[in-house]
Amino acid sequence: MGRIGIPELVLIVLIIVLIFGTSRLSGLGKGLGQAIRGFKDEVDPKDGSKNDPRDDSKNPR
Repeated sequence: MGRIGIPELVLIVLIIVLIFGTSRLSGLGKGLGQAIRGFKDEVDPKDGSKNDPRDDSKNPR
């Protein structure tokens, strides 16, 4: 009785869609994706243009 199966997940998703609507859910997903992407870029910048606190050449003491 403690397990959640596929039918229960489908029911939960349907209830959420009925409550919030598809347009609000897509906006929420877009915002969440941008937040995660921004966090990943700050943690591991690919272009190297971000200030790295470990880089002593940019921050002389």
